[in-house]
Amino acid sequence: MGKYFTKYGIGIAIVLILYFLLTKLLGLHQYPMLSSLNALIFGGGIFYAIRNYKRTTKDFSYQEGFQIGLFTGGLATVIFSIFMTVYIFMLDHQFAEAVLDSWNLNFNKGALILIVSLVIMGFSTTFVLTLAFMQLLKDSWNQKPS
Repeated sequence: MGKYFTKYGIGIAIVLILYFLLTKLLGLHQYPMLSSLNALIFGGGIFYAIRNYKRTTKDFSYQEGFQIGLFTGGLATVIFSIFMTVYIFMLDHQFAEAVLDSWNLNFNKGALILIVSLVIMGFSTTFVLTLAFMQLLKDSWNQKPS
């Protein structure tokens, strides 16, 4: 099971990093609305991780599929959050201020709130998508027609 969530979790993180760097190259990285495509990247990776695990095991249980989905998205979230932390604190100090200015906050803004919200959004997206995909991929309890 570990090879599936490791492979797909790292894959999701790499695609997220490449997508961020592409938007940076195009000058669009400061628009938070474009991060909604991150959910599609998470969704694709989680779906394929669960589906491929189901195809290779004989006794696929809901619990195993749910674990694969959560671990895949969790690993991707941690890796991408580490990348964004390094990017914000080491490479581009104005990025966090530009994004937080677009949020129209009325209190002292720090880059840490951006990292915390990134982690929360990553884990919540992972949880919701895993629940949704397990409804599609779980084995039916309906009886087979005789």
